[in-house]
Amino acid sequence: MKKKIIAILMAGCMTCSLAACGSDEGEKGKEGKEKITFVLDWTPNTNHTGLYVAQEKDYFEDEGLDVEIVQPPEDGADALVASGKAQFGISFQDTMAPGVTGEDMLPTTAVAAVVQHNTSGIISRKGEGMDRPKGLEGKKYATWDAPIEKAMMQNVVEADGGDFSKVELVPSTVTDEVSALESKSVDAIWVFYAWAGIATEVAGLETDYFAFRDVNPSFDYYTPVIIGNNEFLKNEPETAKRFLSAVKKGYEDAIENPKAAAEVLCEASPELDKDLVLASQEYLKDQYVADAKKWGYIDPDRWNRFYNWLNENGLTETEISENTGFSNDYLPE
Repeated sequence: MKKKIIAILMAGCMTCSLAACGSDEGEKGKEGKEKITFVLDWTPNTNHTGLYVAQEKDYFEDEGLDVEIVQPPEDGADALVASGKAQFGISFQDTMAPGVTGEDMLPTTAVAAVVQHNTSGIISRKGEGMDRPKGLEGKKYATWDAPIEKAMMQNVVEADGGDFSKVELVPSTVTDEVSALESKSVDAIWVFYAWAGIATEVAGLETDYFAFRDVNPSFDYYTPVIIGNNEFLKNEPETAKRFLSAVKKGYEDAIENPKAAAEVLCEASPELDKDLVLASQEYLKDQYVADAKKWGYIDPDRWNRFYNWLNENGLTETEISENTGFSNDYLPE
């Protein structure tokens, strides 16, 4: 049996250990409001700020919803949302790819873009020649050993005239990018600049950086996205719209007043570094919507361009048809 299917079944059996996540369709929460469980992709960070602002300012309550935000189990948000134990969660277009079609298909759909453009790229210590992909030759890159990840790395290195076989791939154990770079345990790390890149700035570590989307436009895919459970979306479309309406207000507030939004996130997660949160929030205020016509909108051309690249490079077991895996139908006007 495929790993994705196993993950769904495991998630479905986690009701007792994750009682807080158990939320059947139409279940009533506090004061008779409809219960929604939202599962994060990782520990709370500024990708999630709009959710916490919506919760703090009662935007969910105004929509008749009782929303619980939970951290993911070991199998991640995708499995929990696919199982129906959470209605919504955070995922990424690249990691969604194996589950949008074929035998491993997961019953989830991307319904909103959290950040409009891909802010990920490769960070390294300043002045060591890794400000461009070719400079990774002979250097230690911390890899997750994922097929799509390595194919993207090979593409950007070779596009810059480099030899990817000369890049030393080191299994990634990085939990703190600043410490990893300072200790020289690795030379280059794939980061989302809005968090890990900003963390190096806050720490005073000088770095070089290049973004994937600047090397290959196909890599300007959607990451992260909000996903919804397909059965829930089909049966409760108006609830889904009300949920996203509240979330949209939360992110619009974070754009309008990043400092206040950062304070909301820090209050919800006091273990976070406040200086990092403030700096990251200031960076992301221009990224949540960027050049899109509204928060959450997924451009079909950009979505399809990335999956077409995966198809063309044999990175999918089953070809992904255009306009597969996402919908703008639940976004508020």
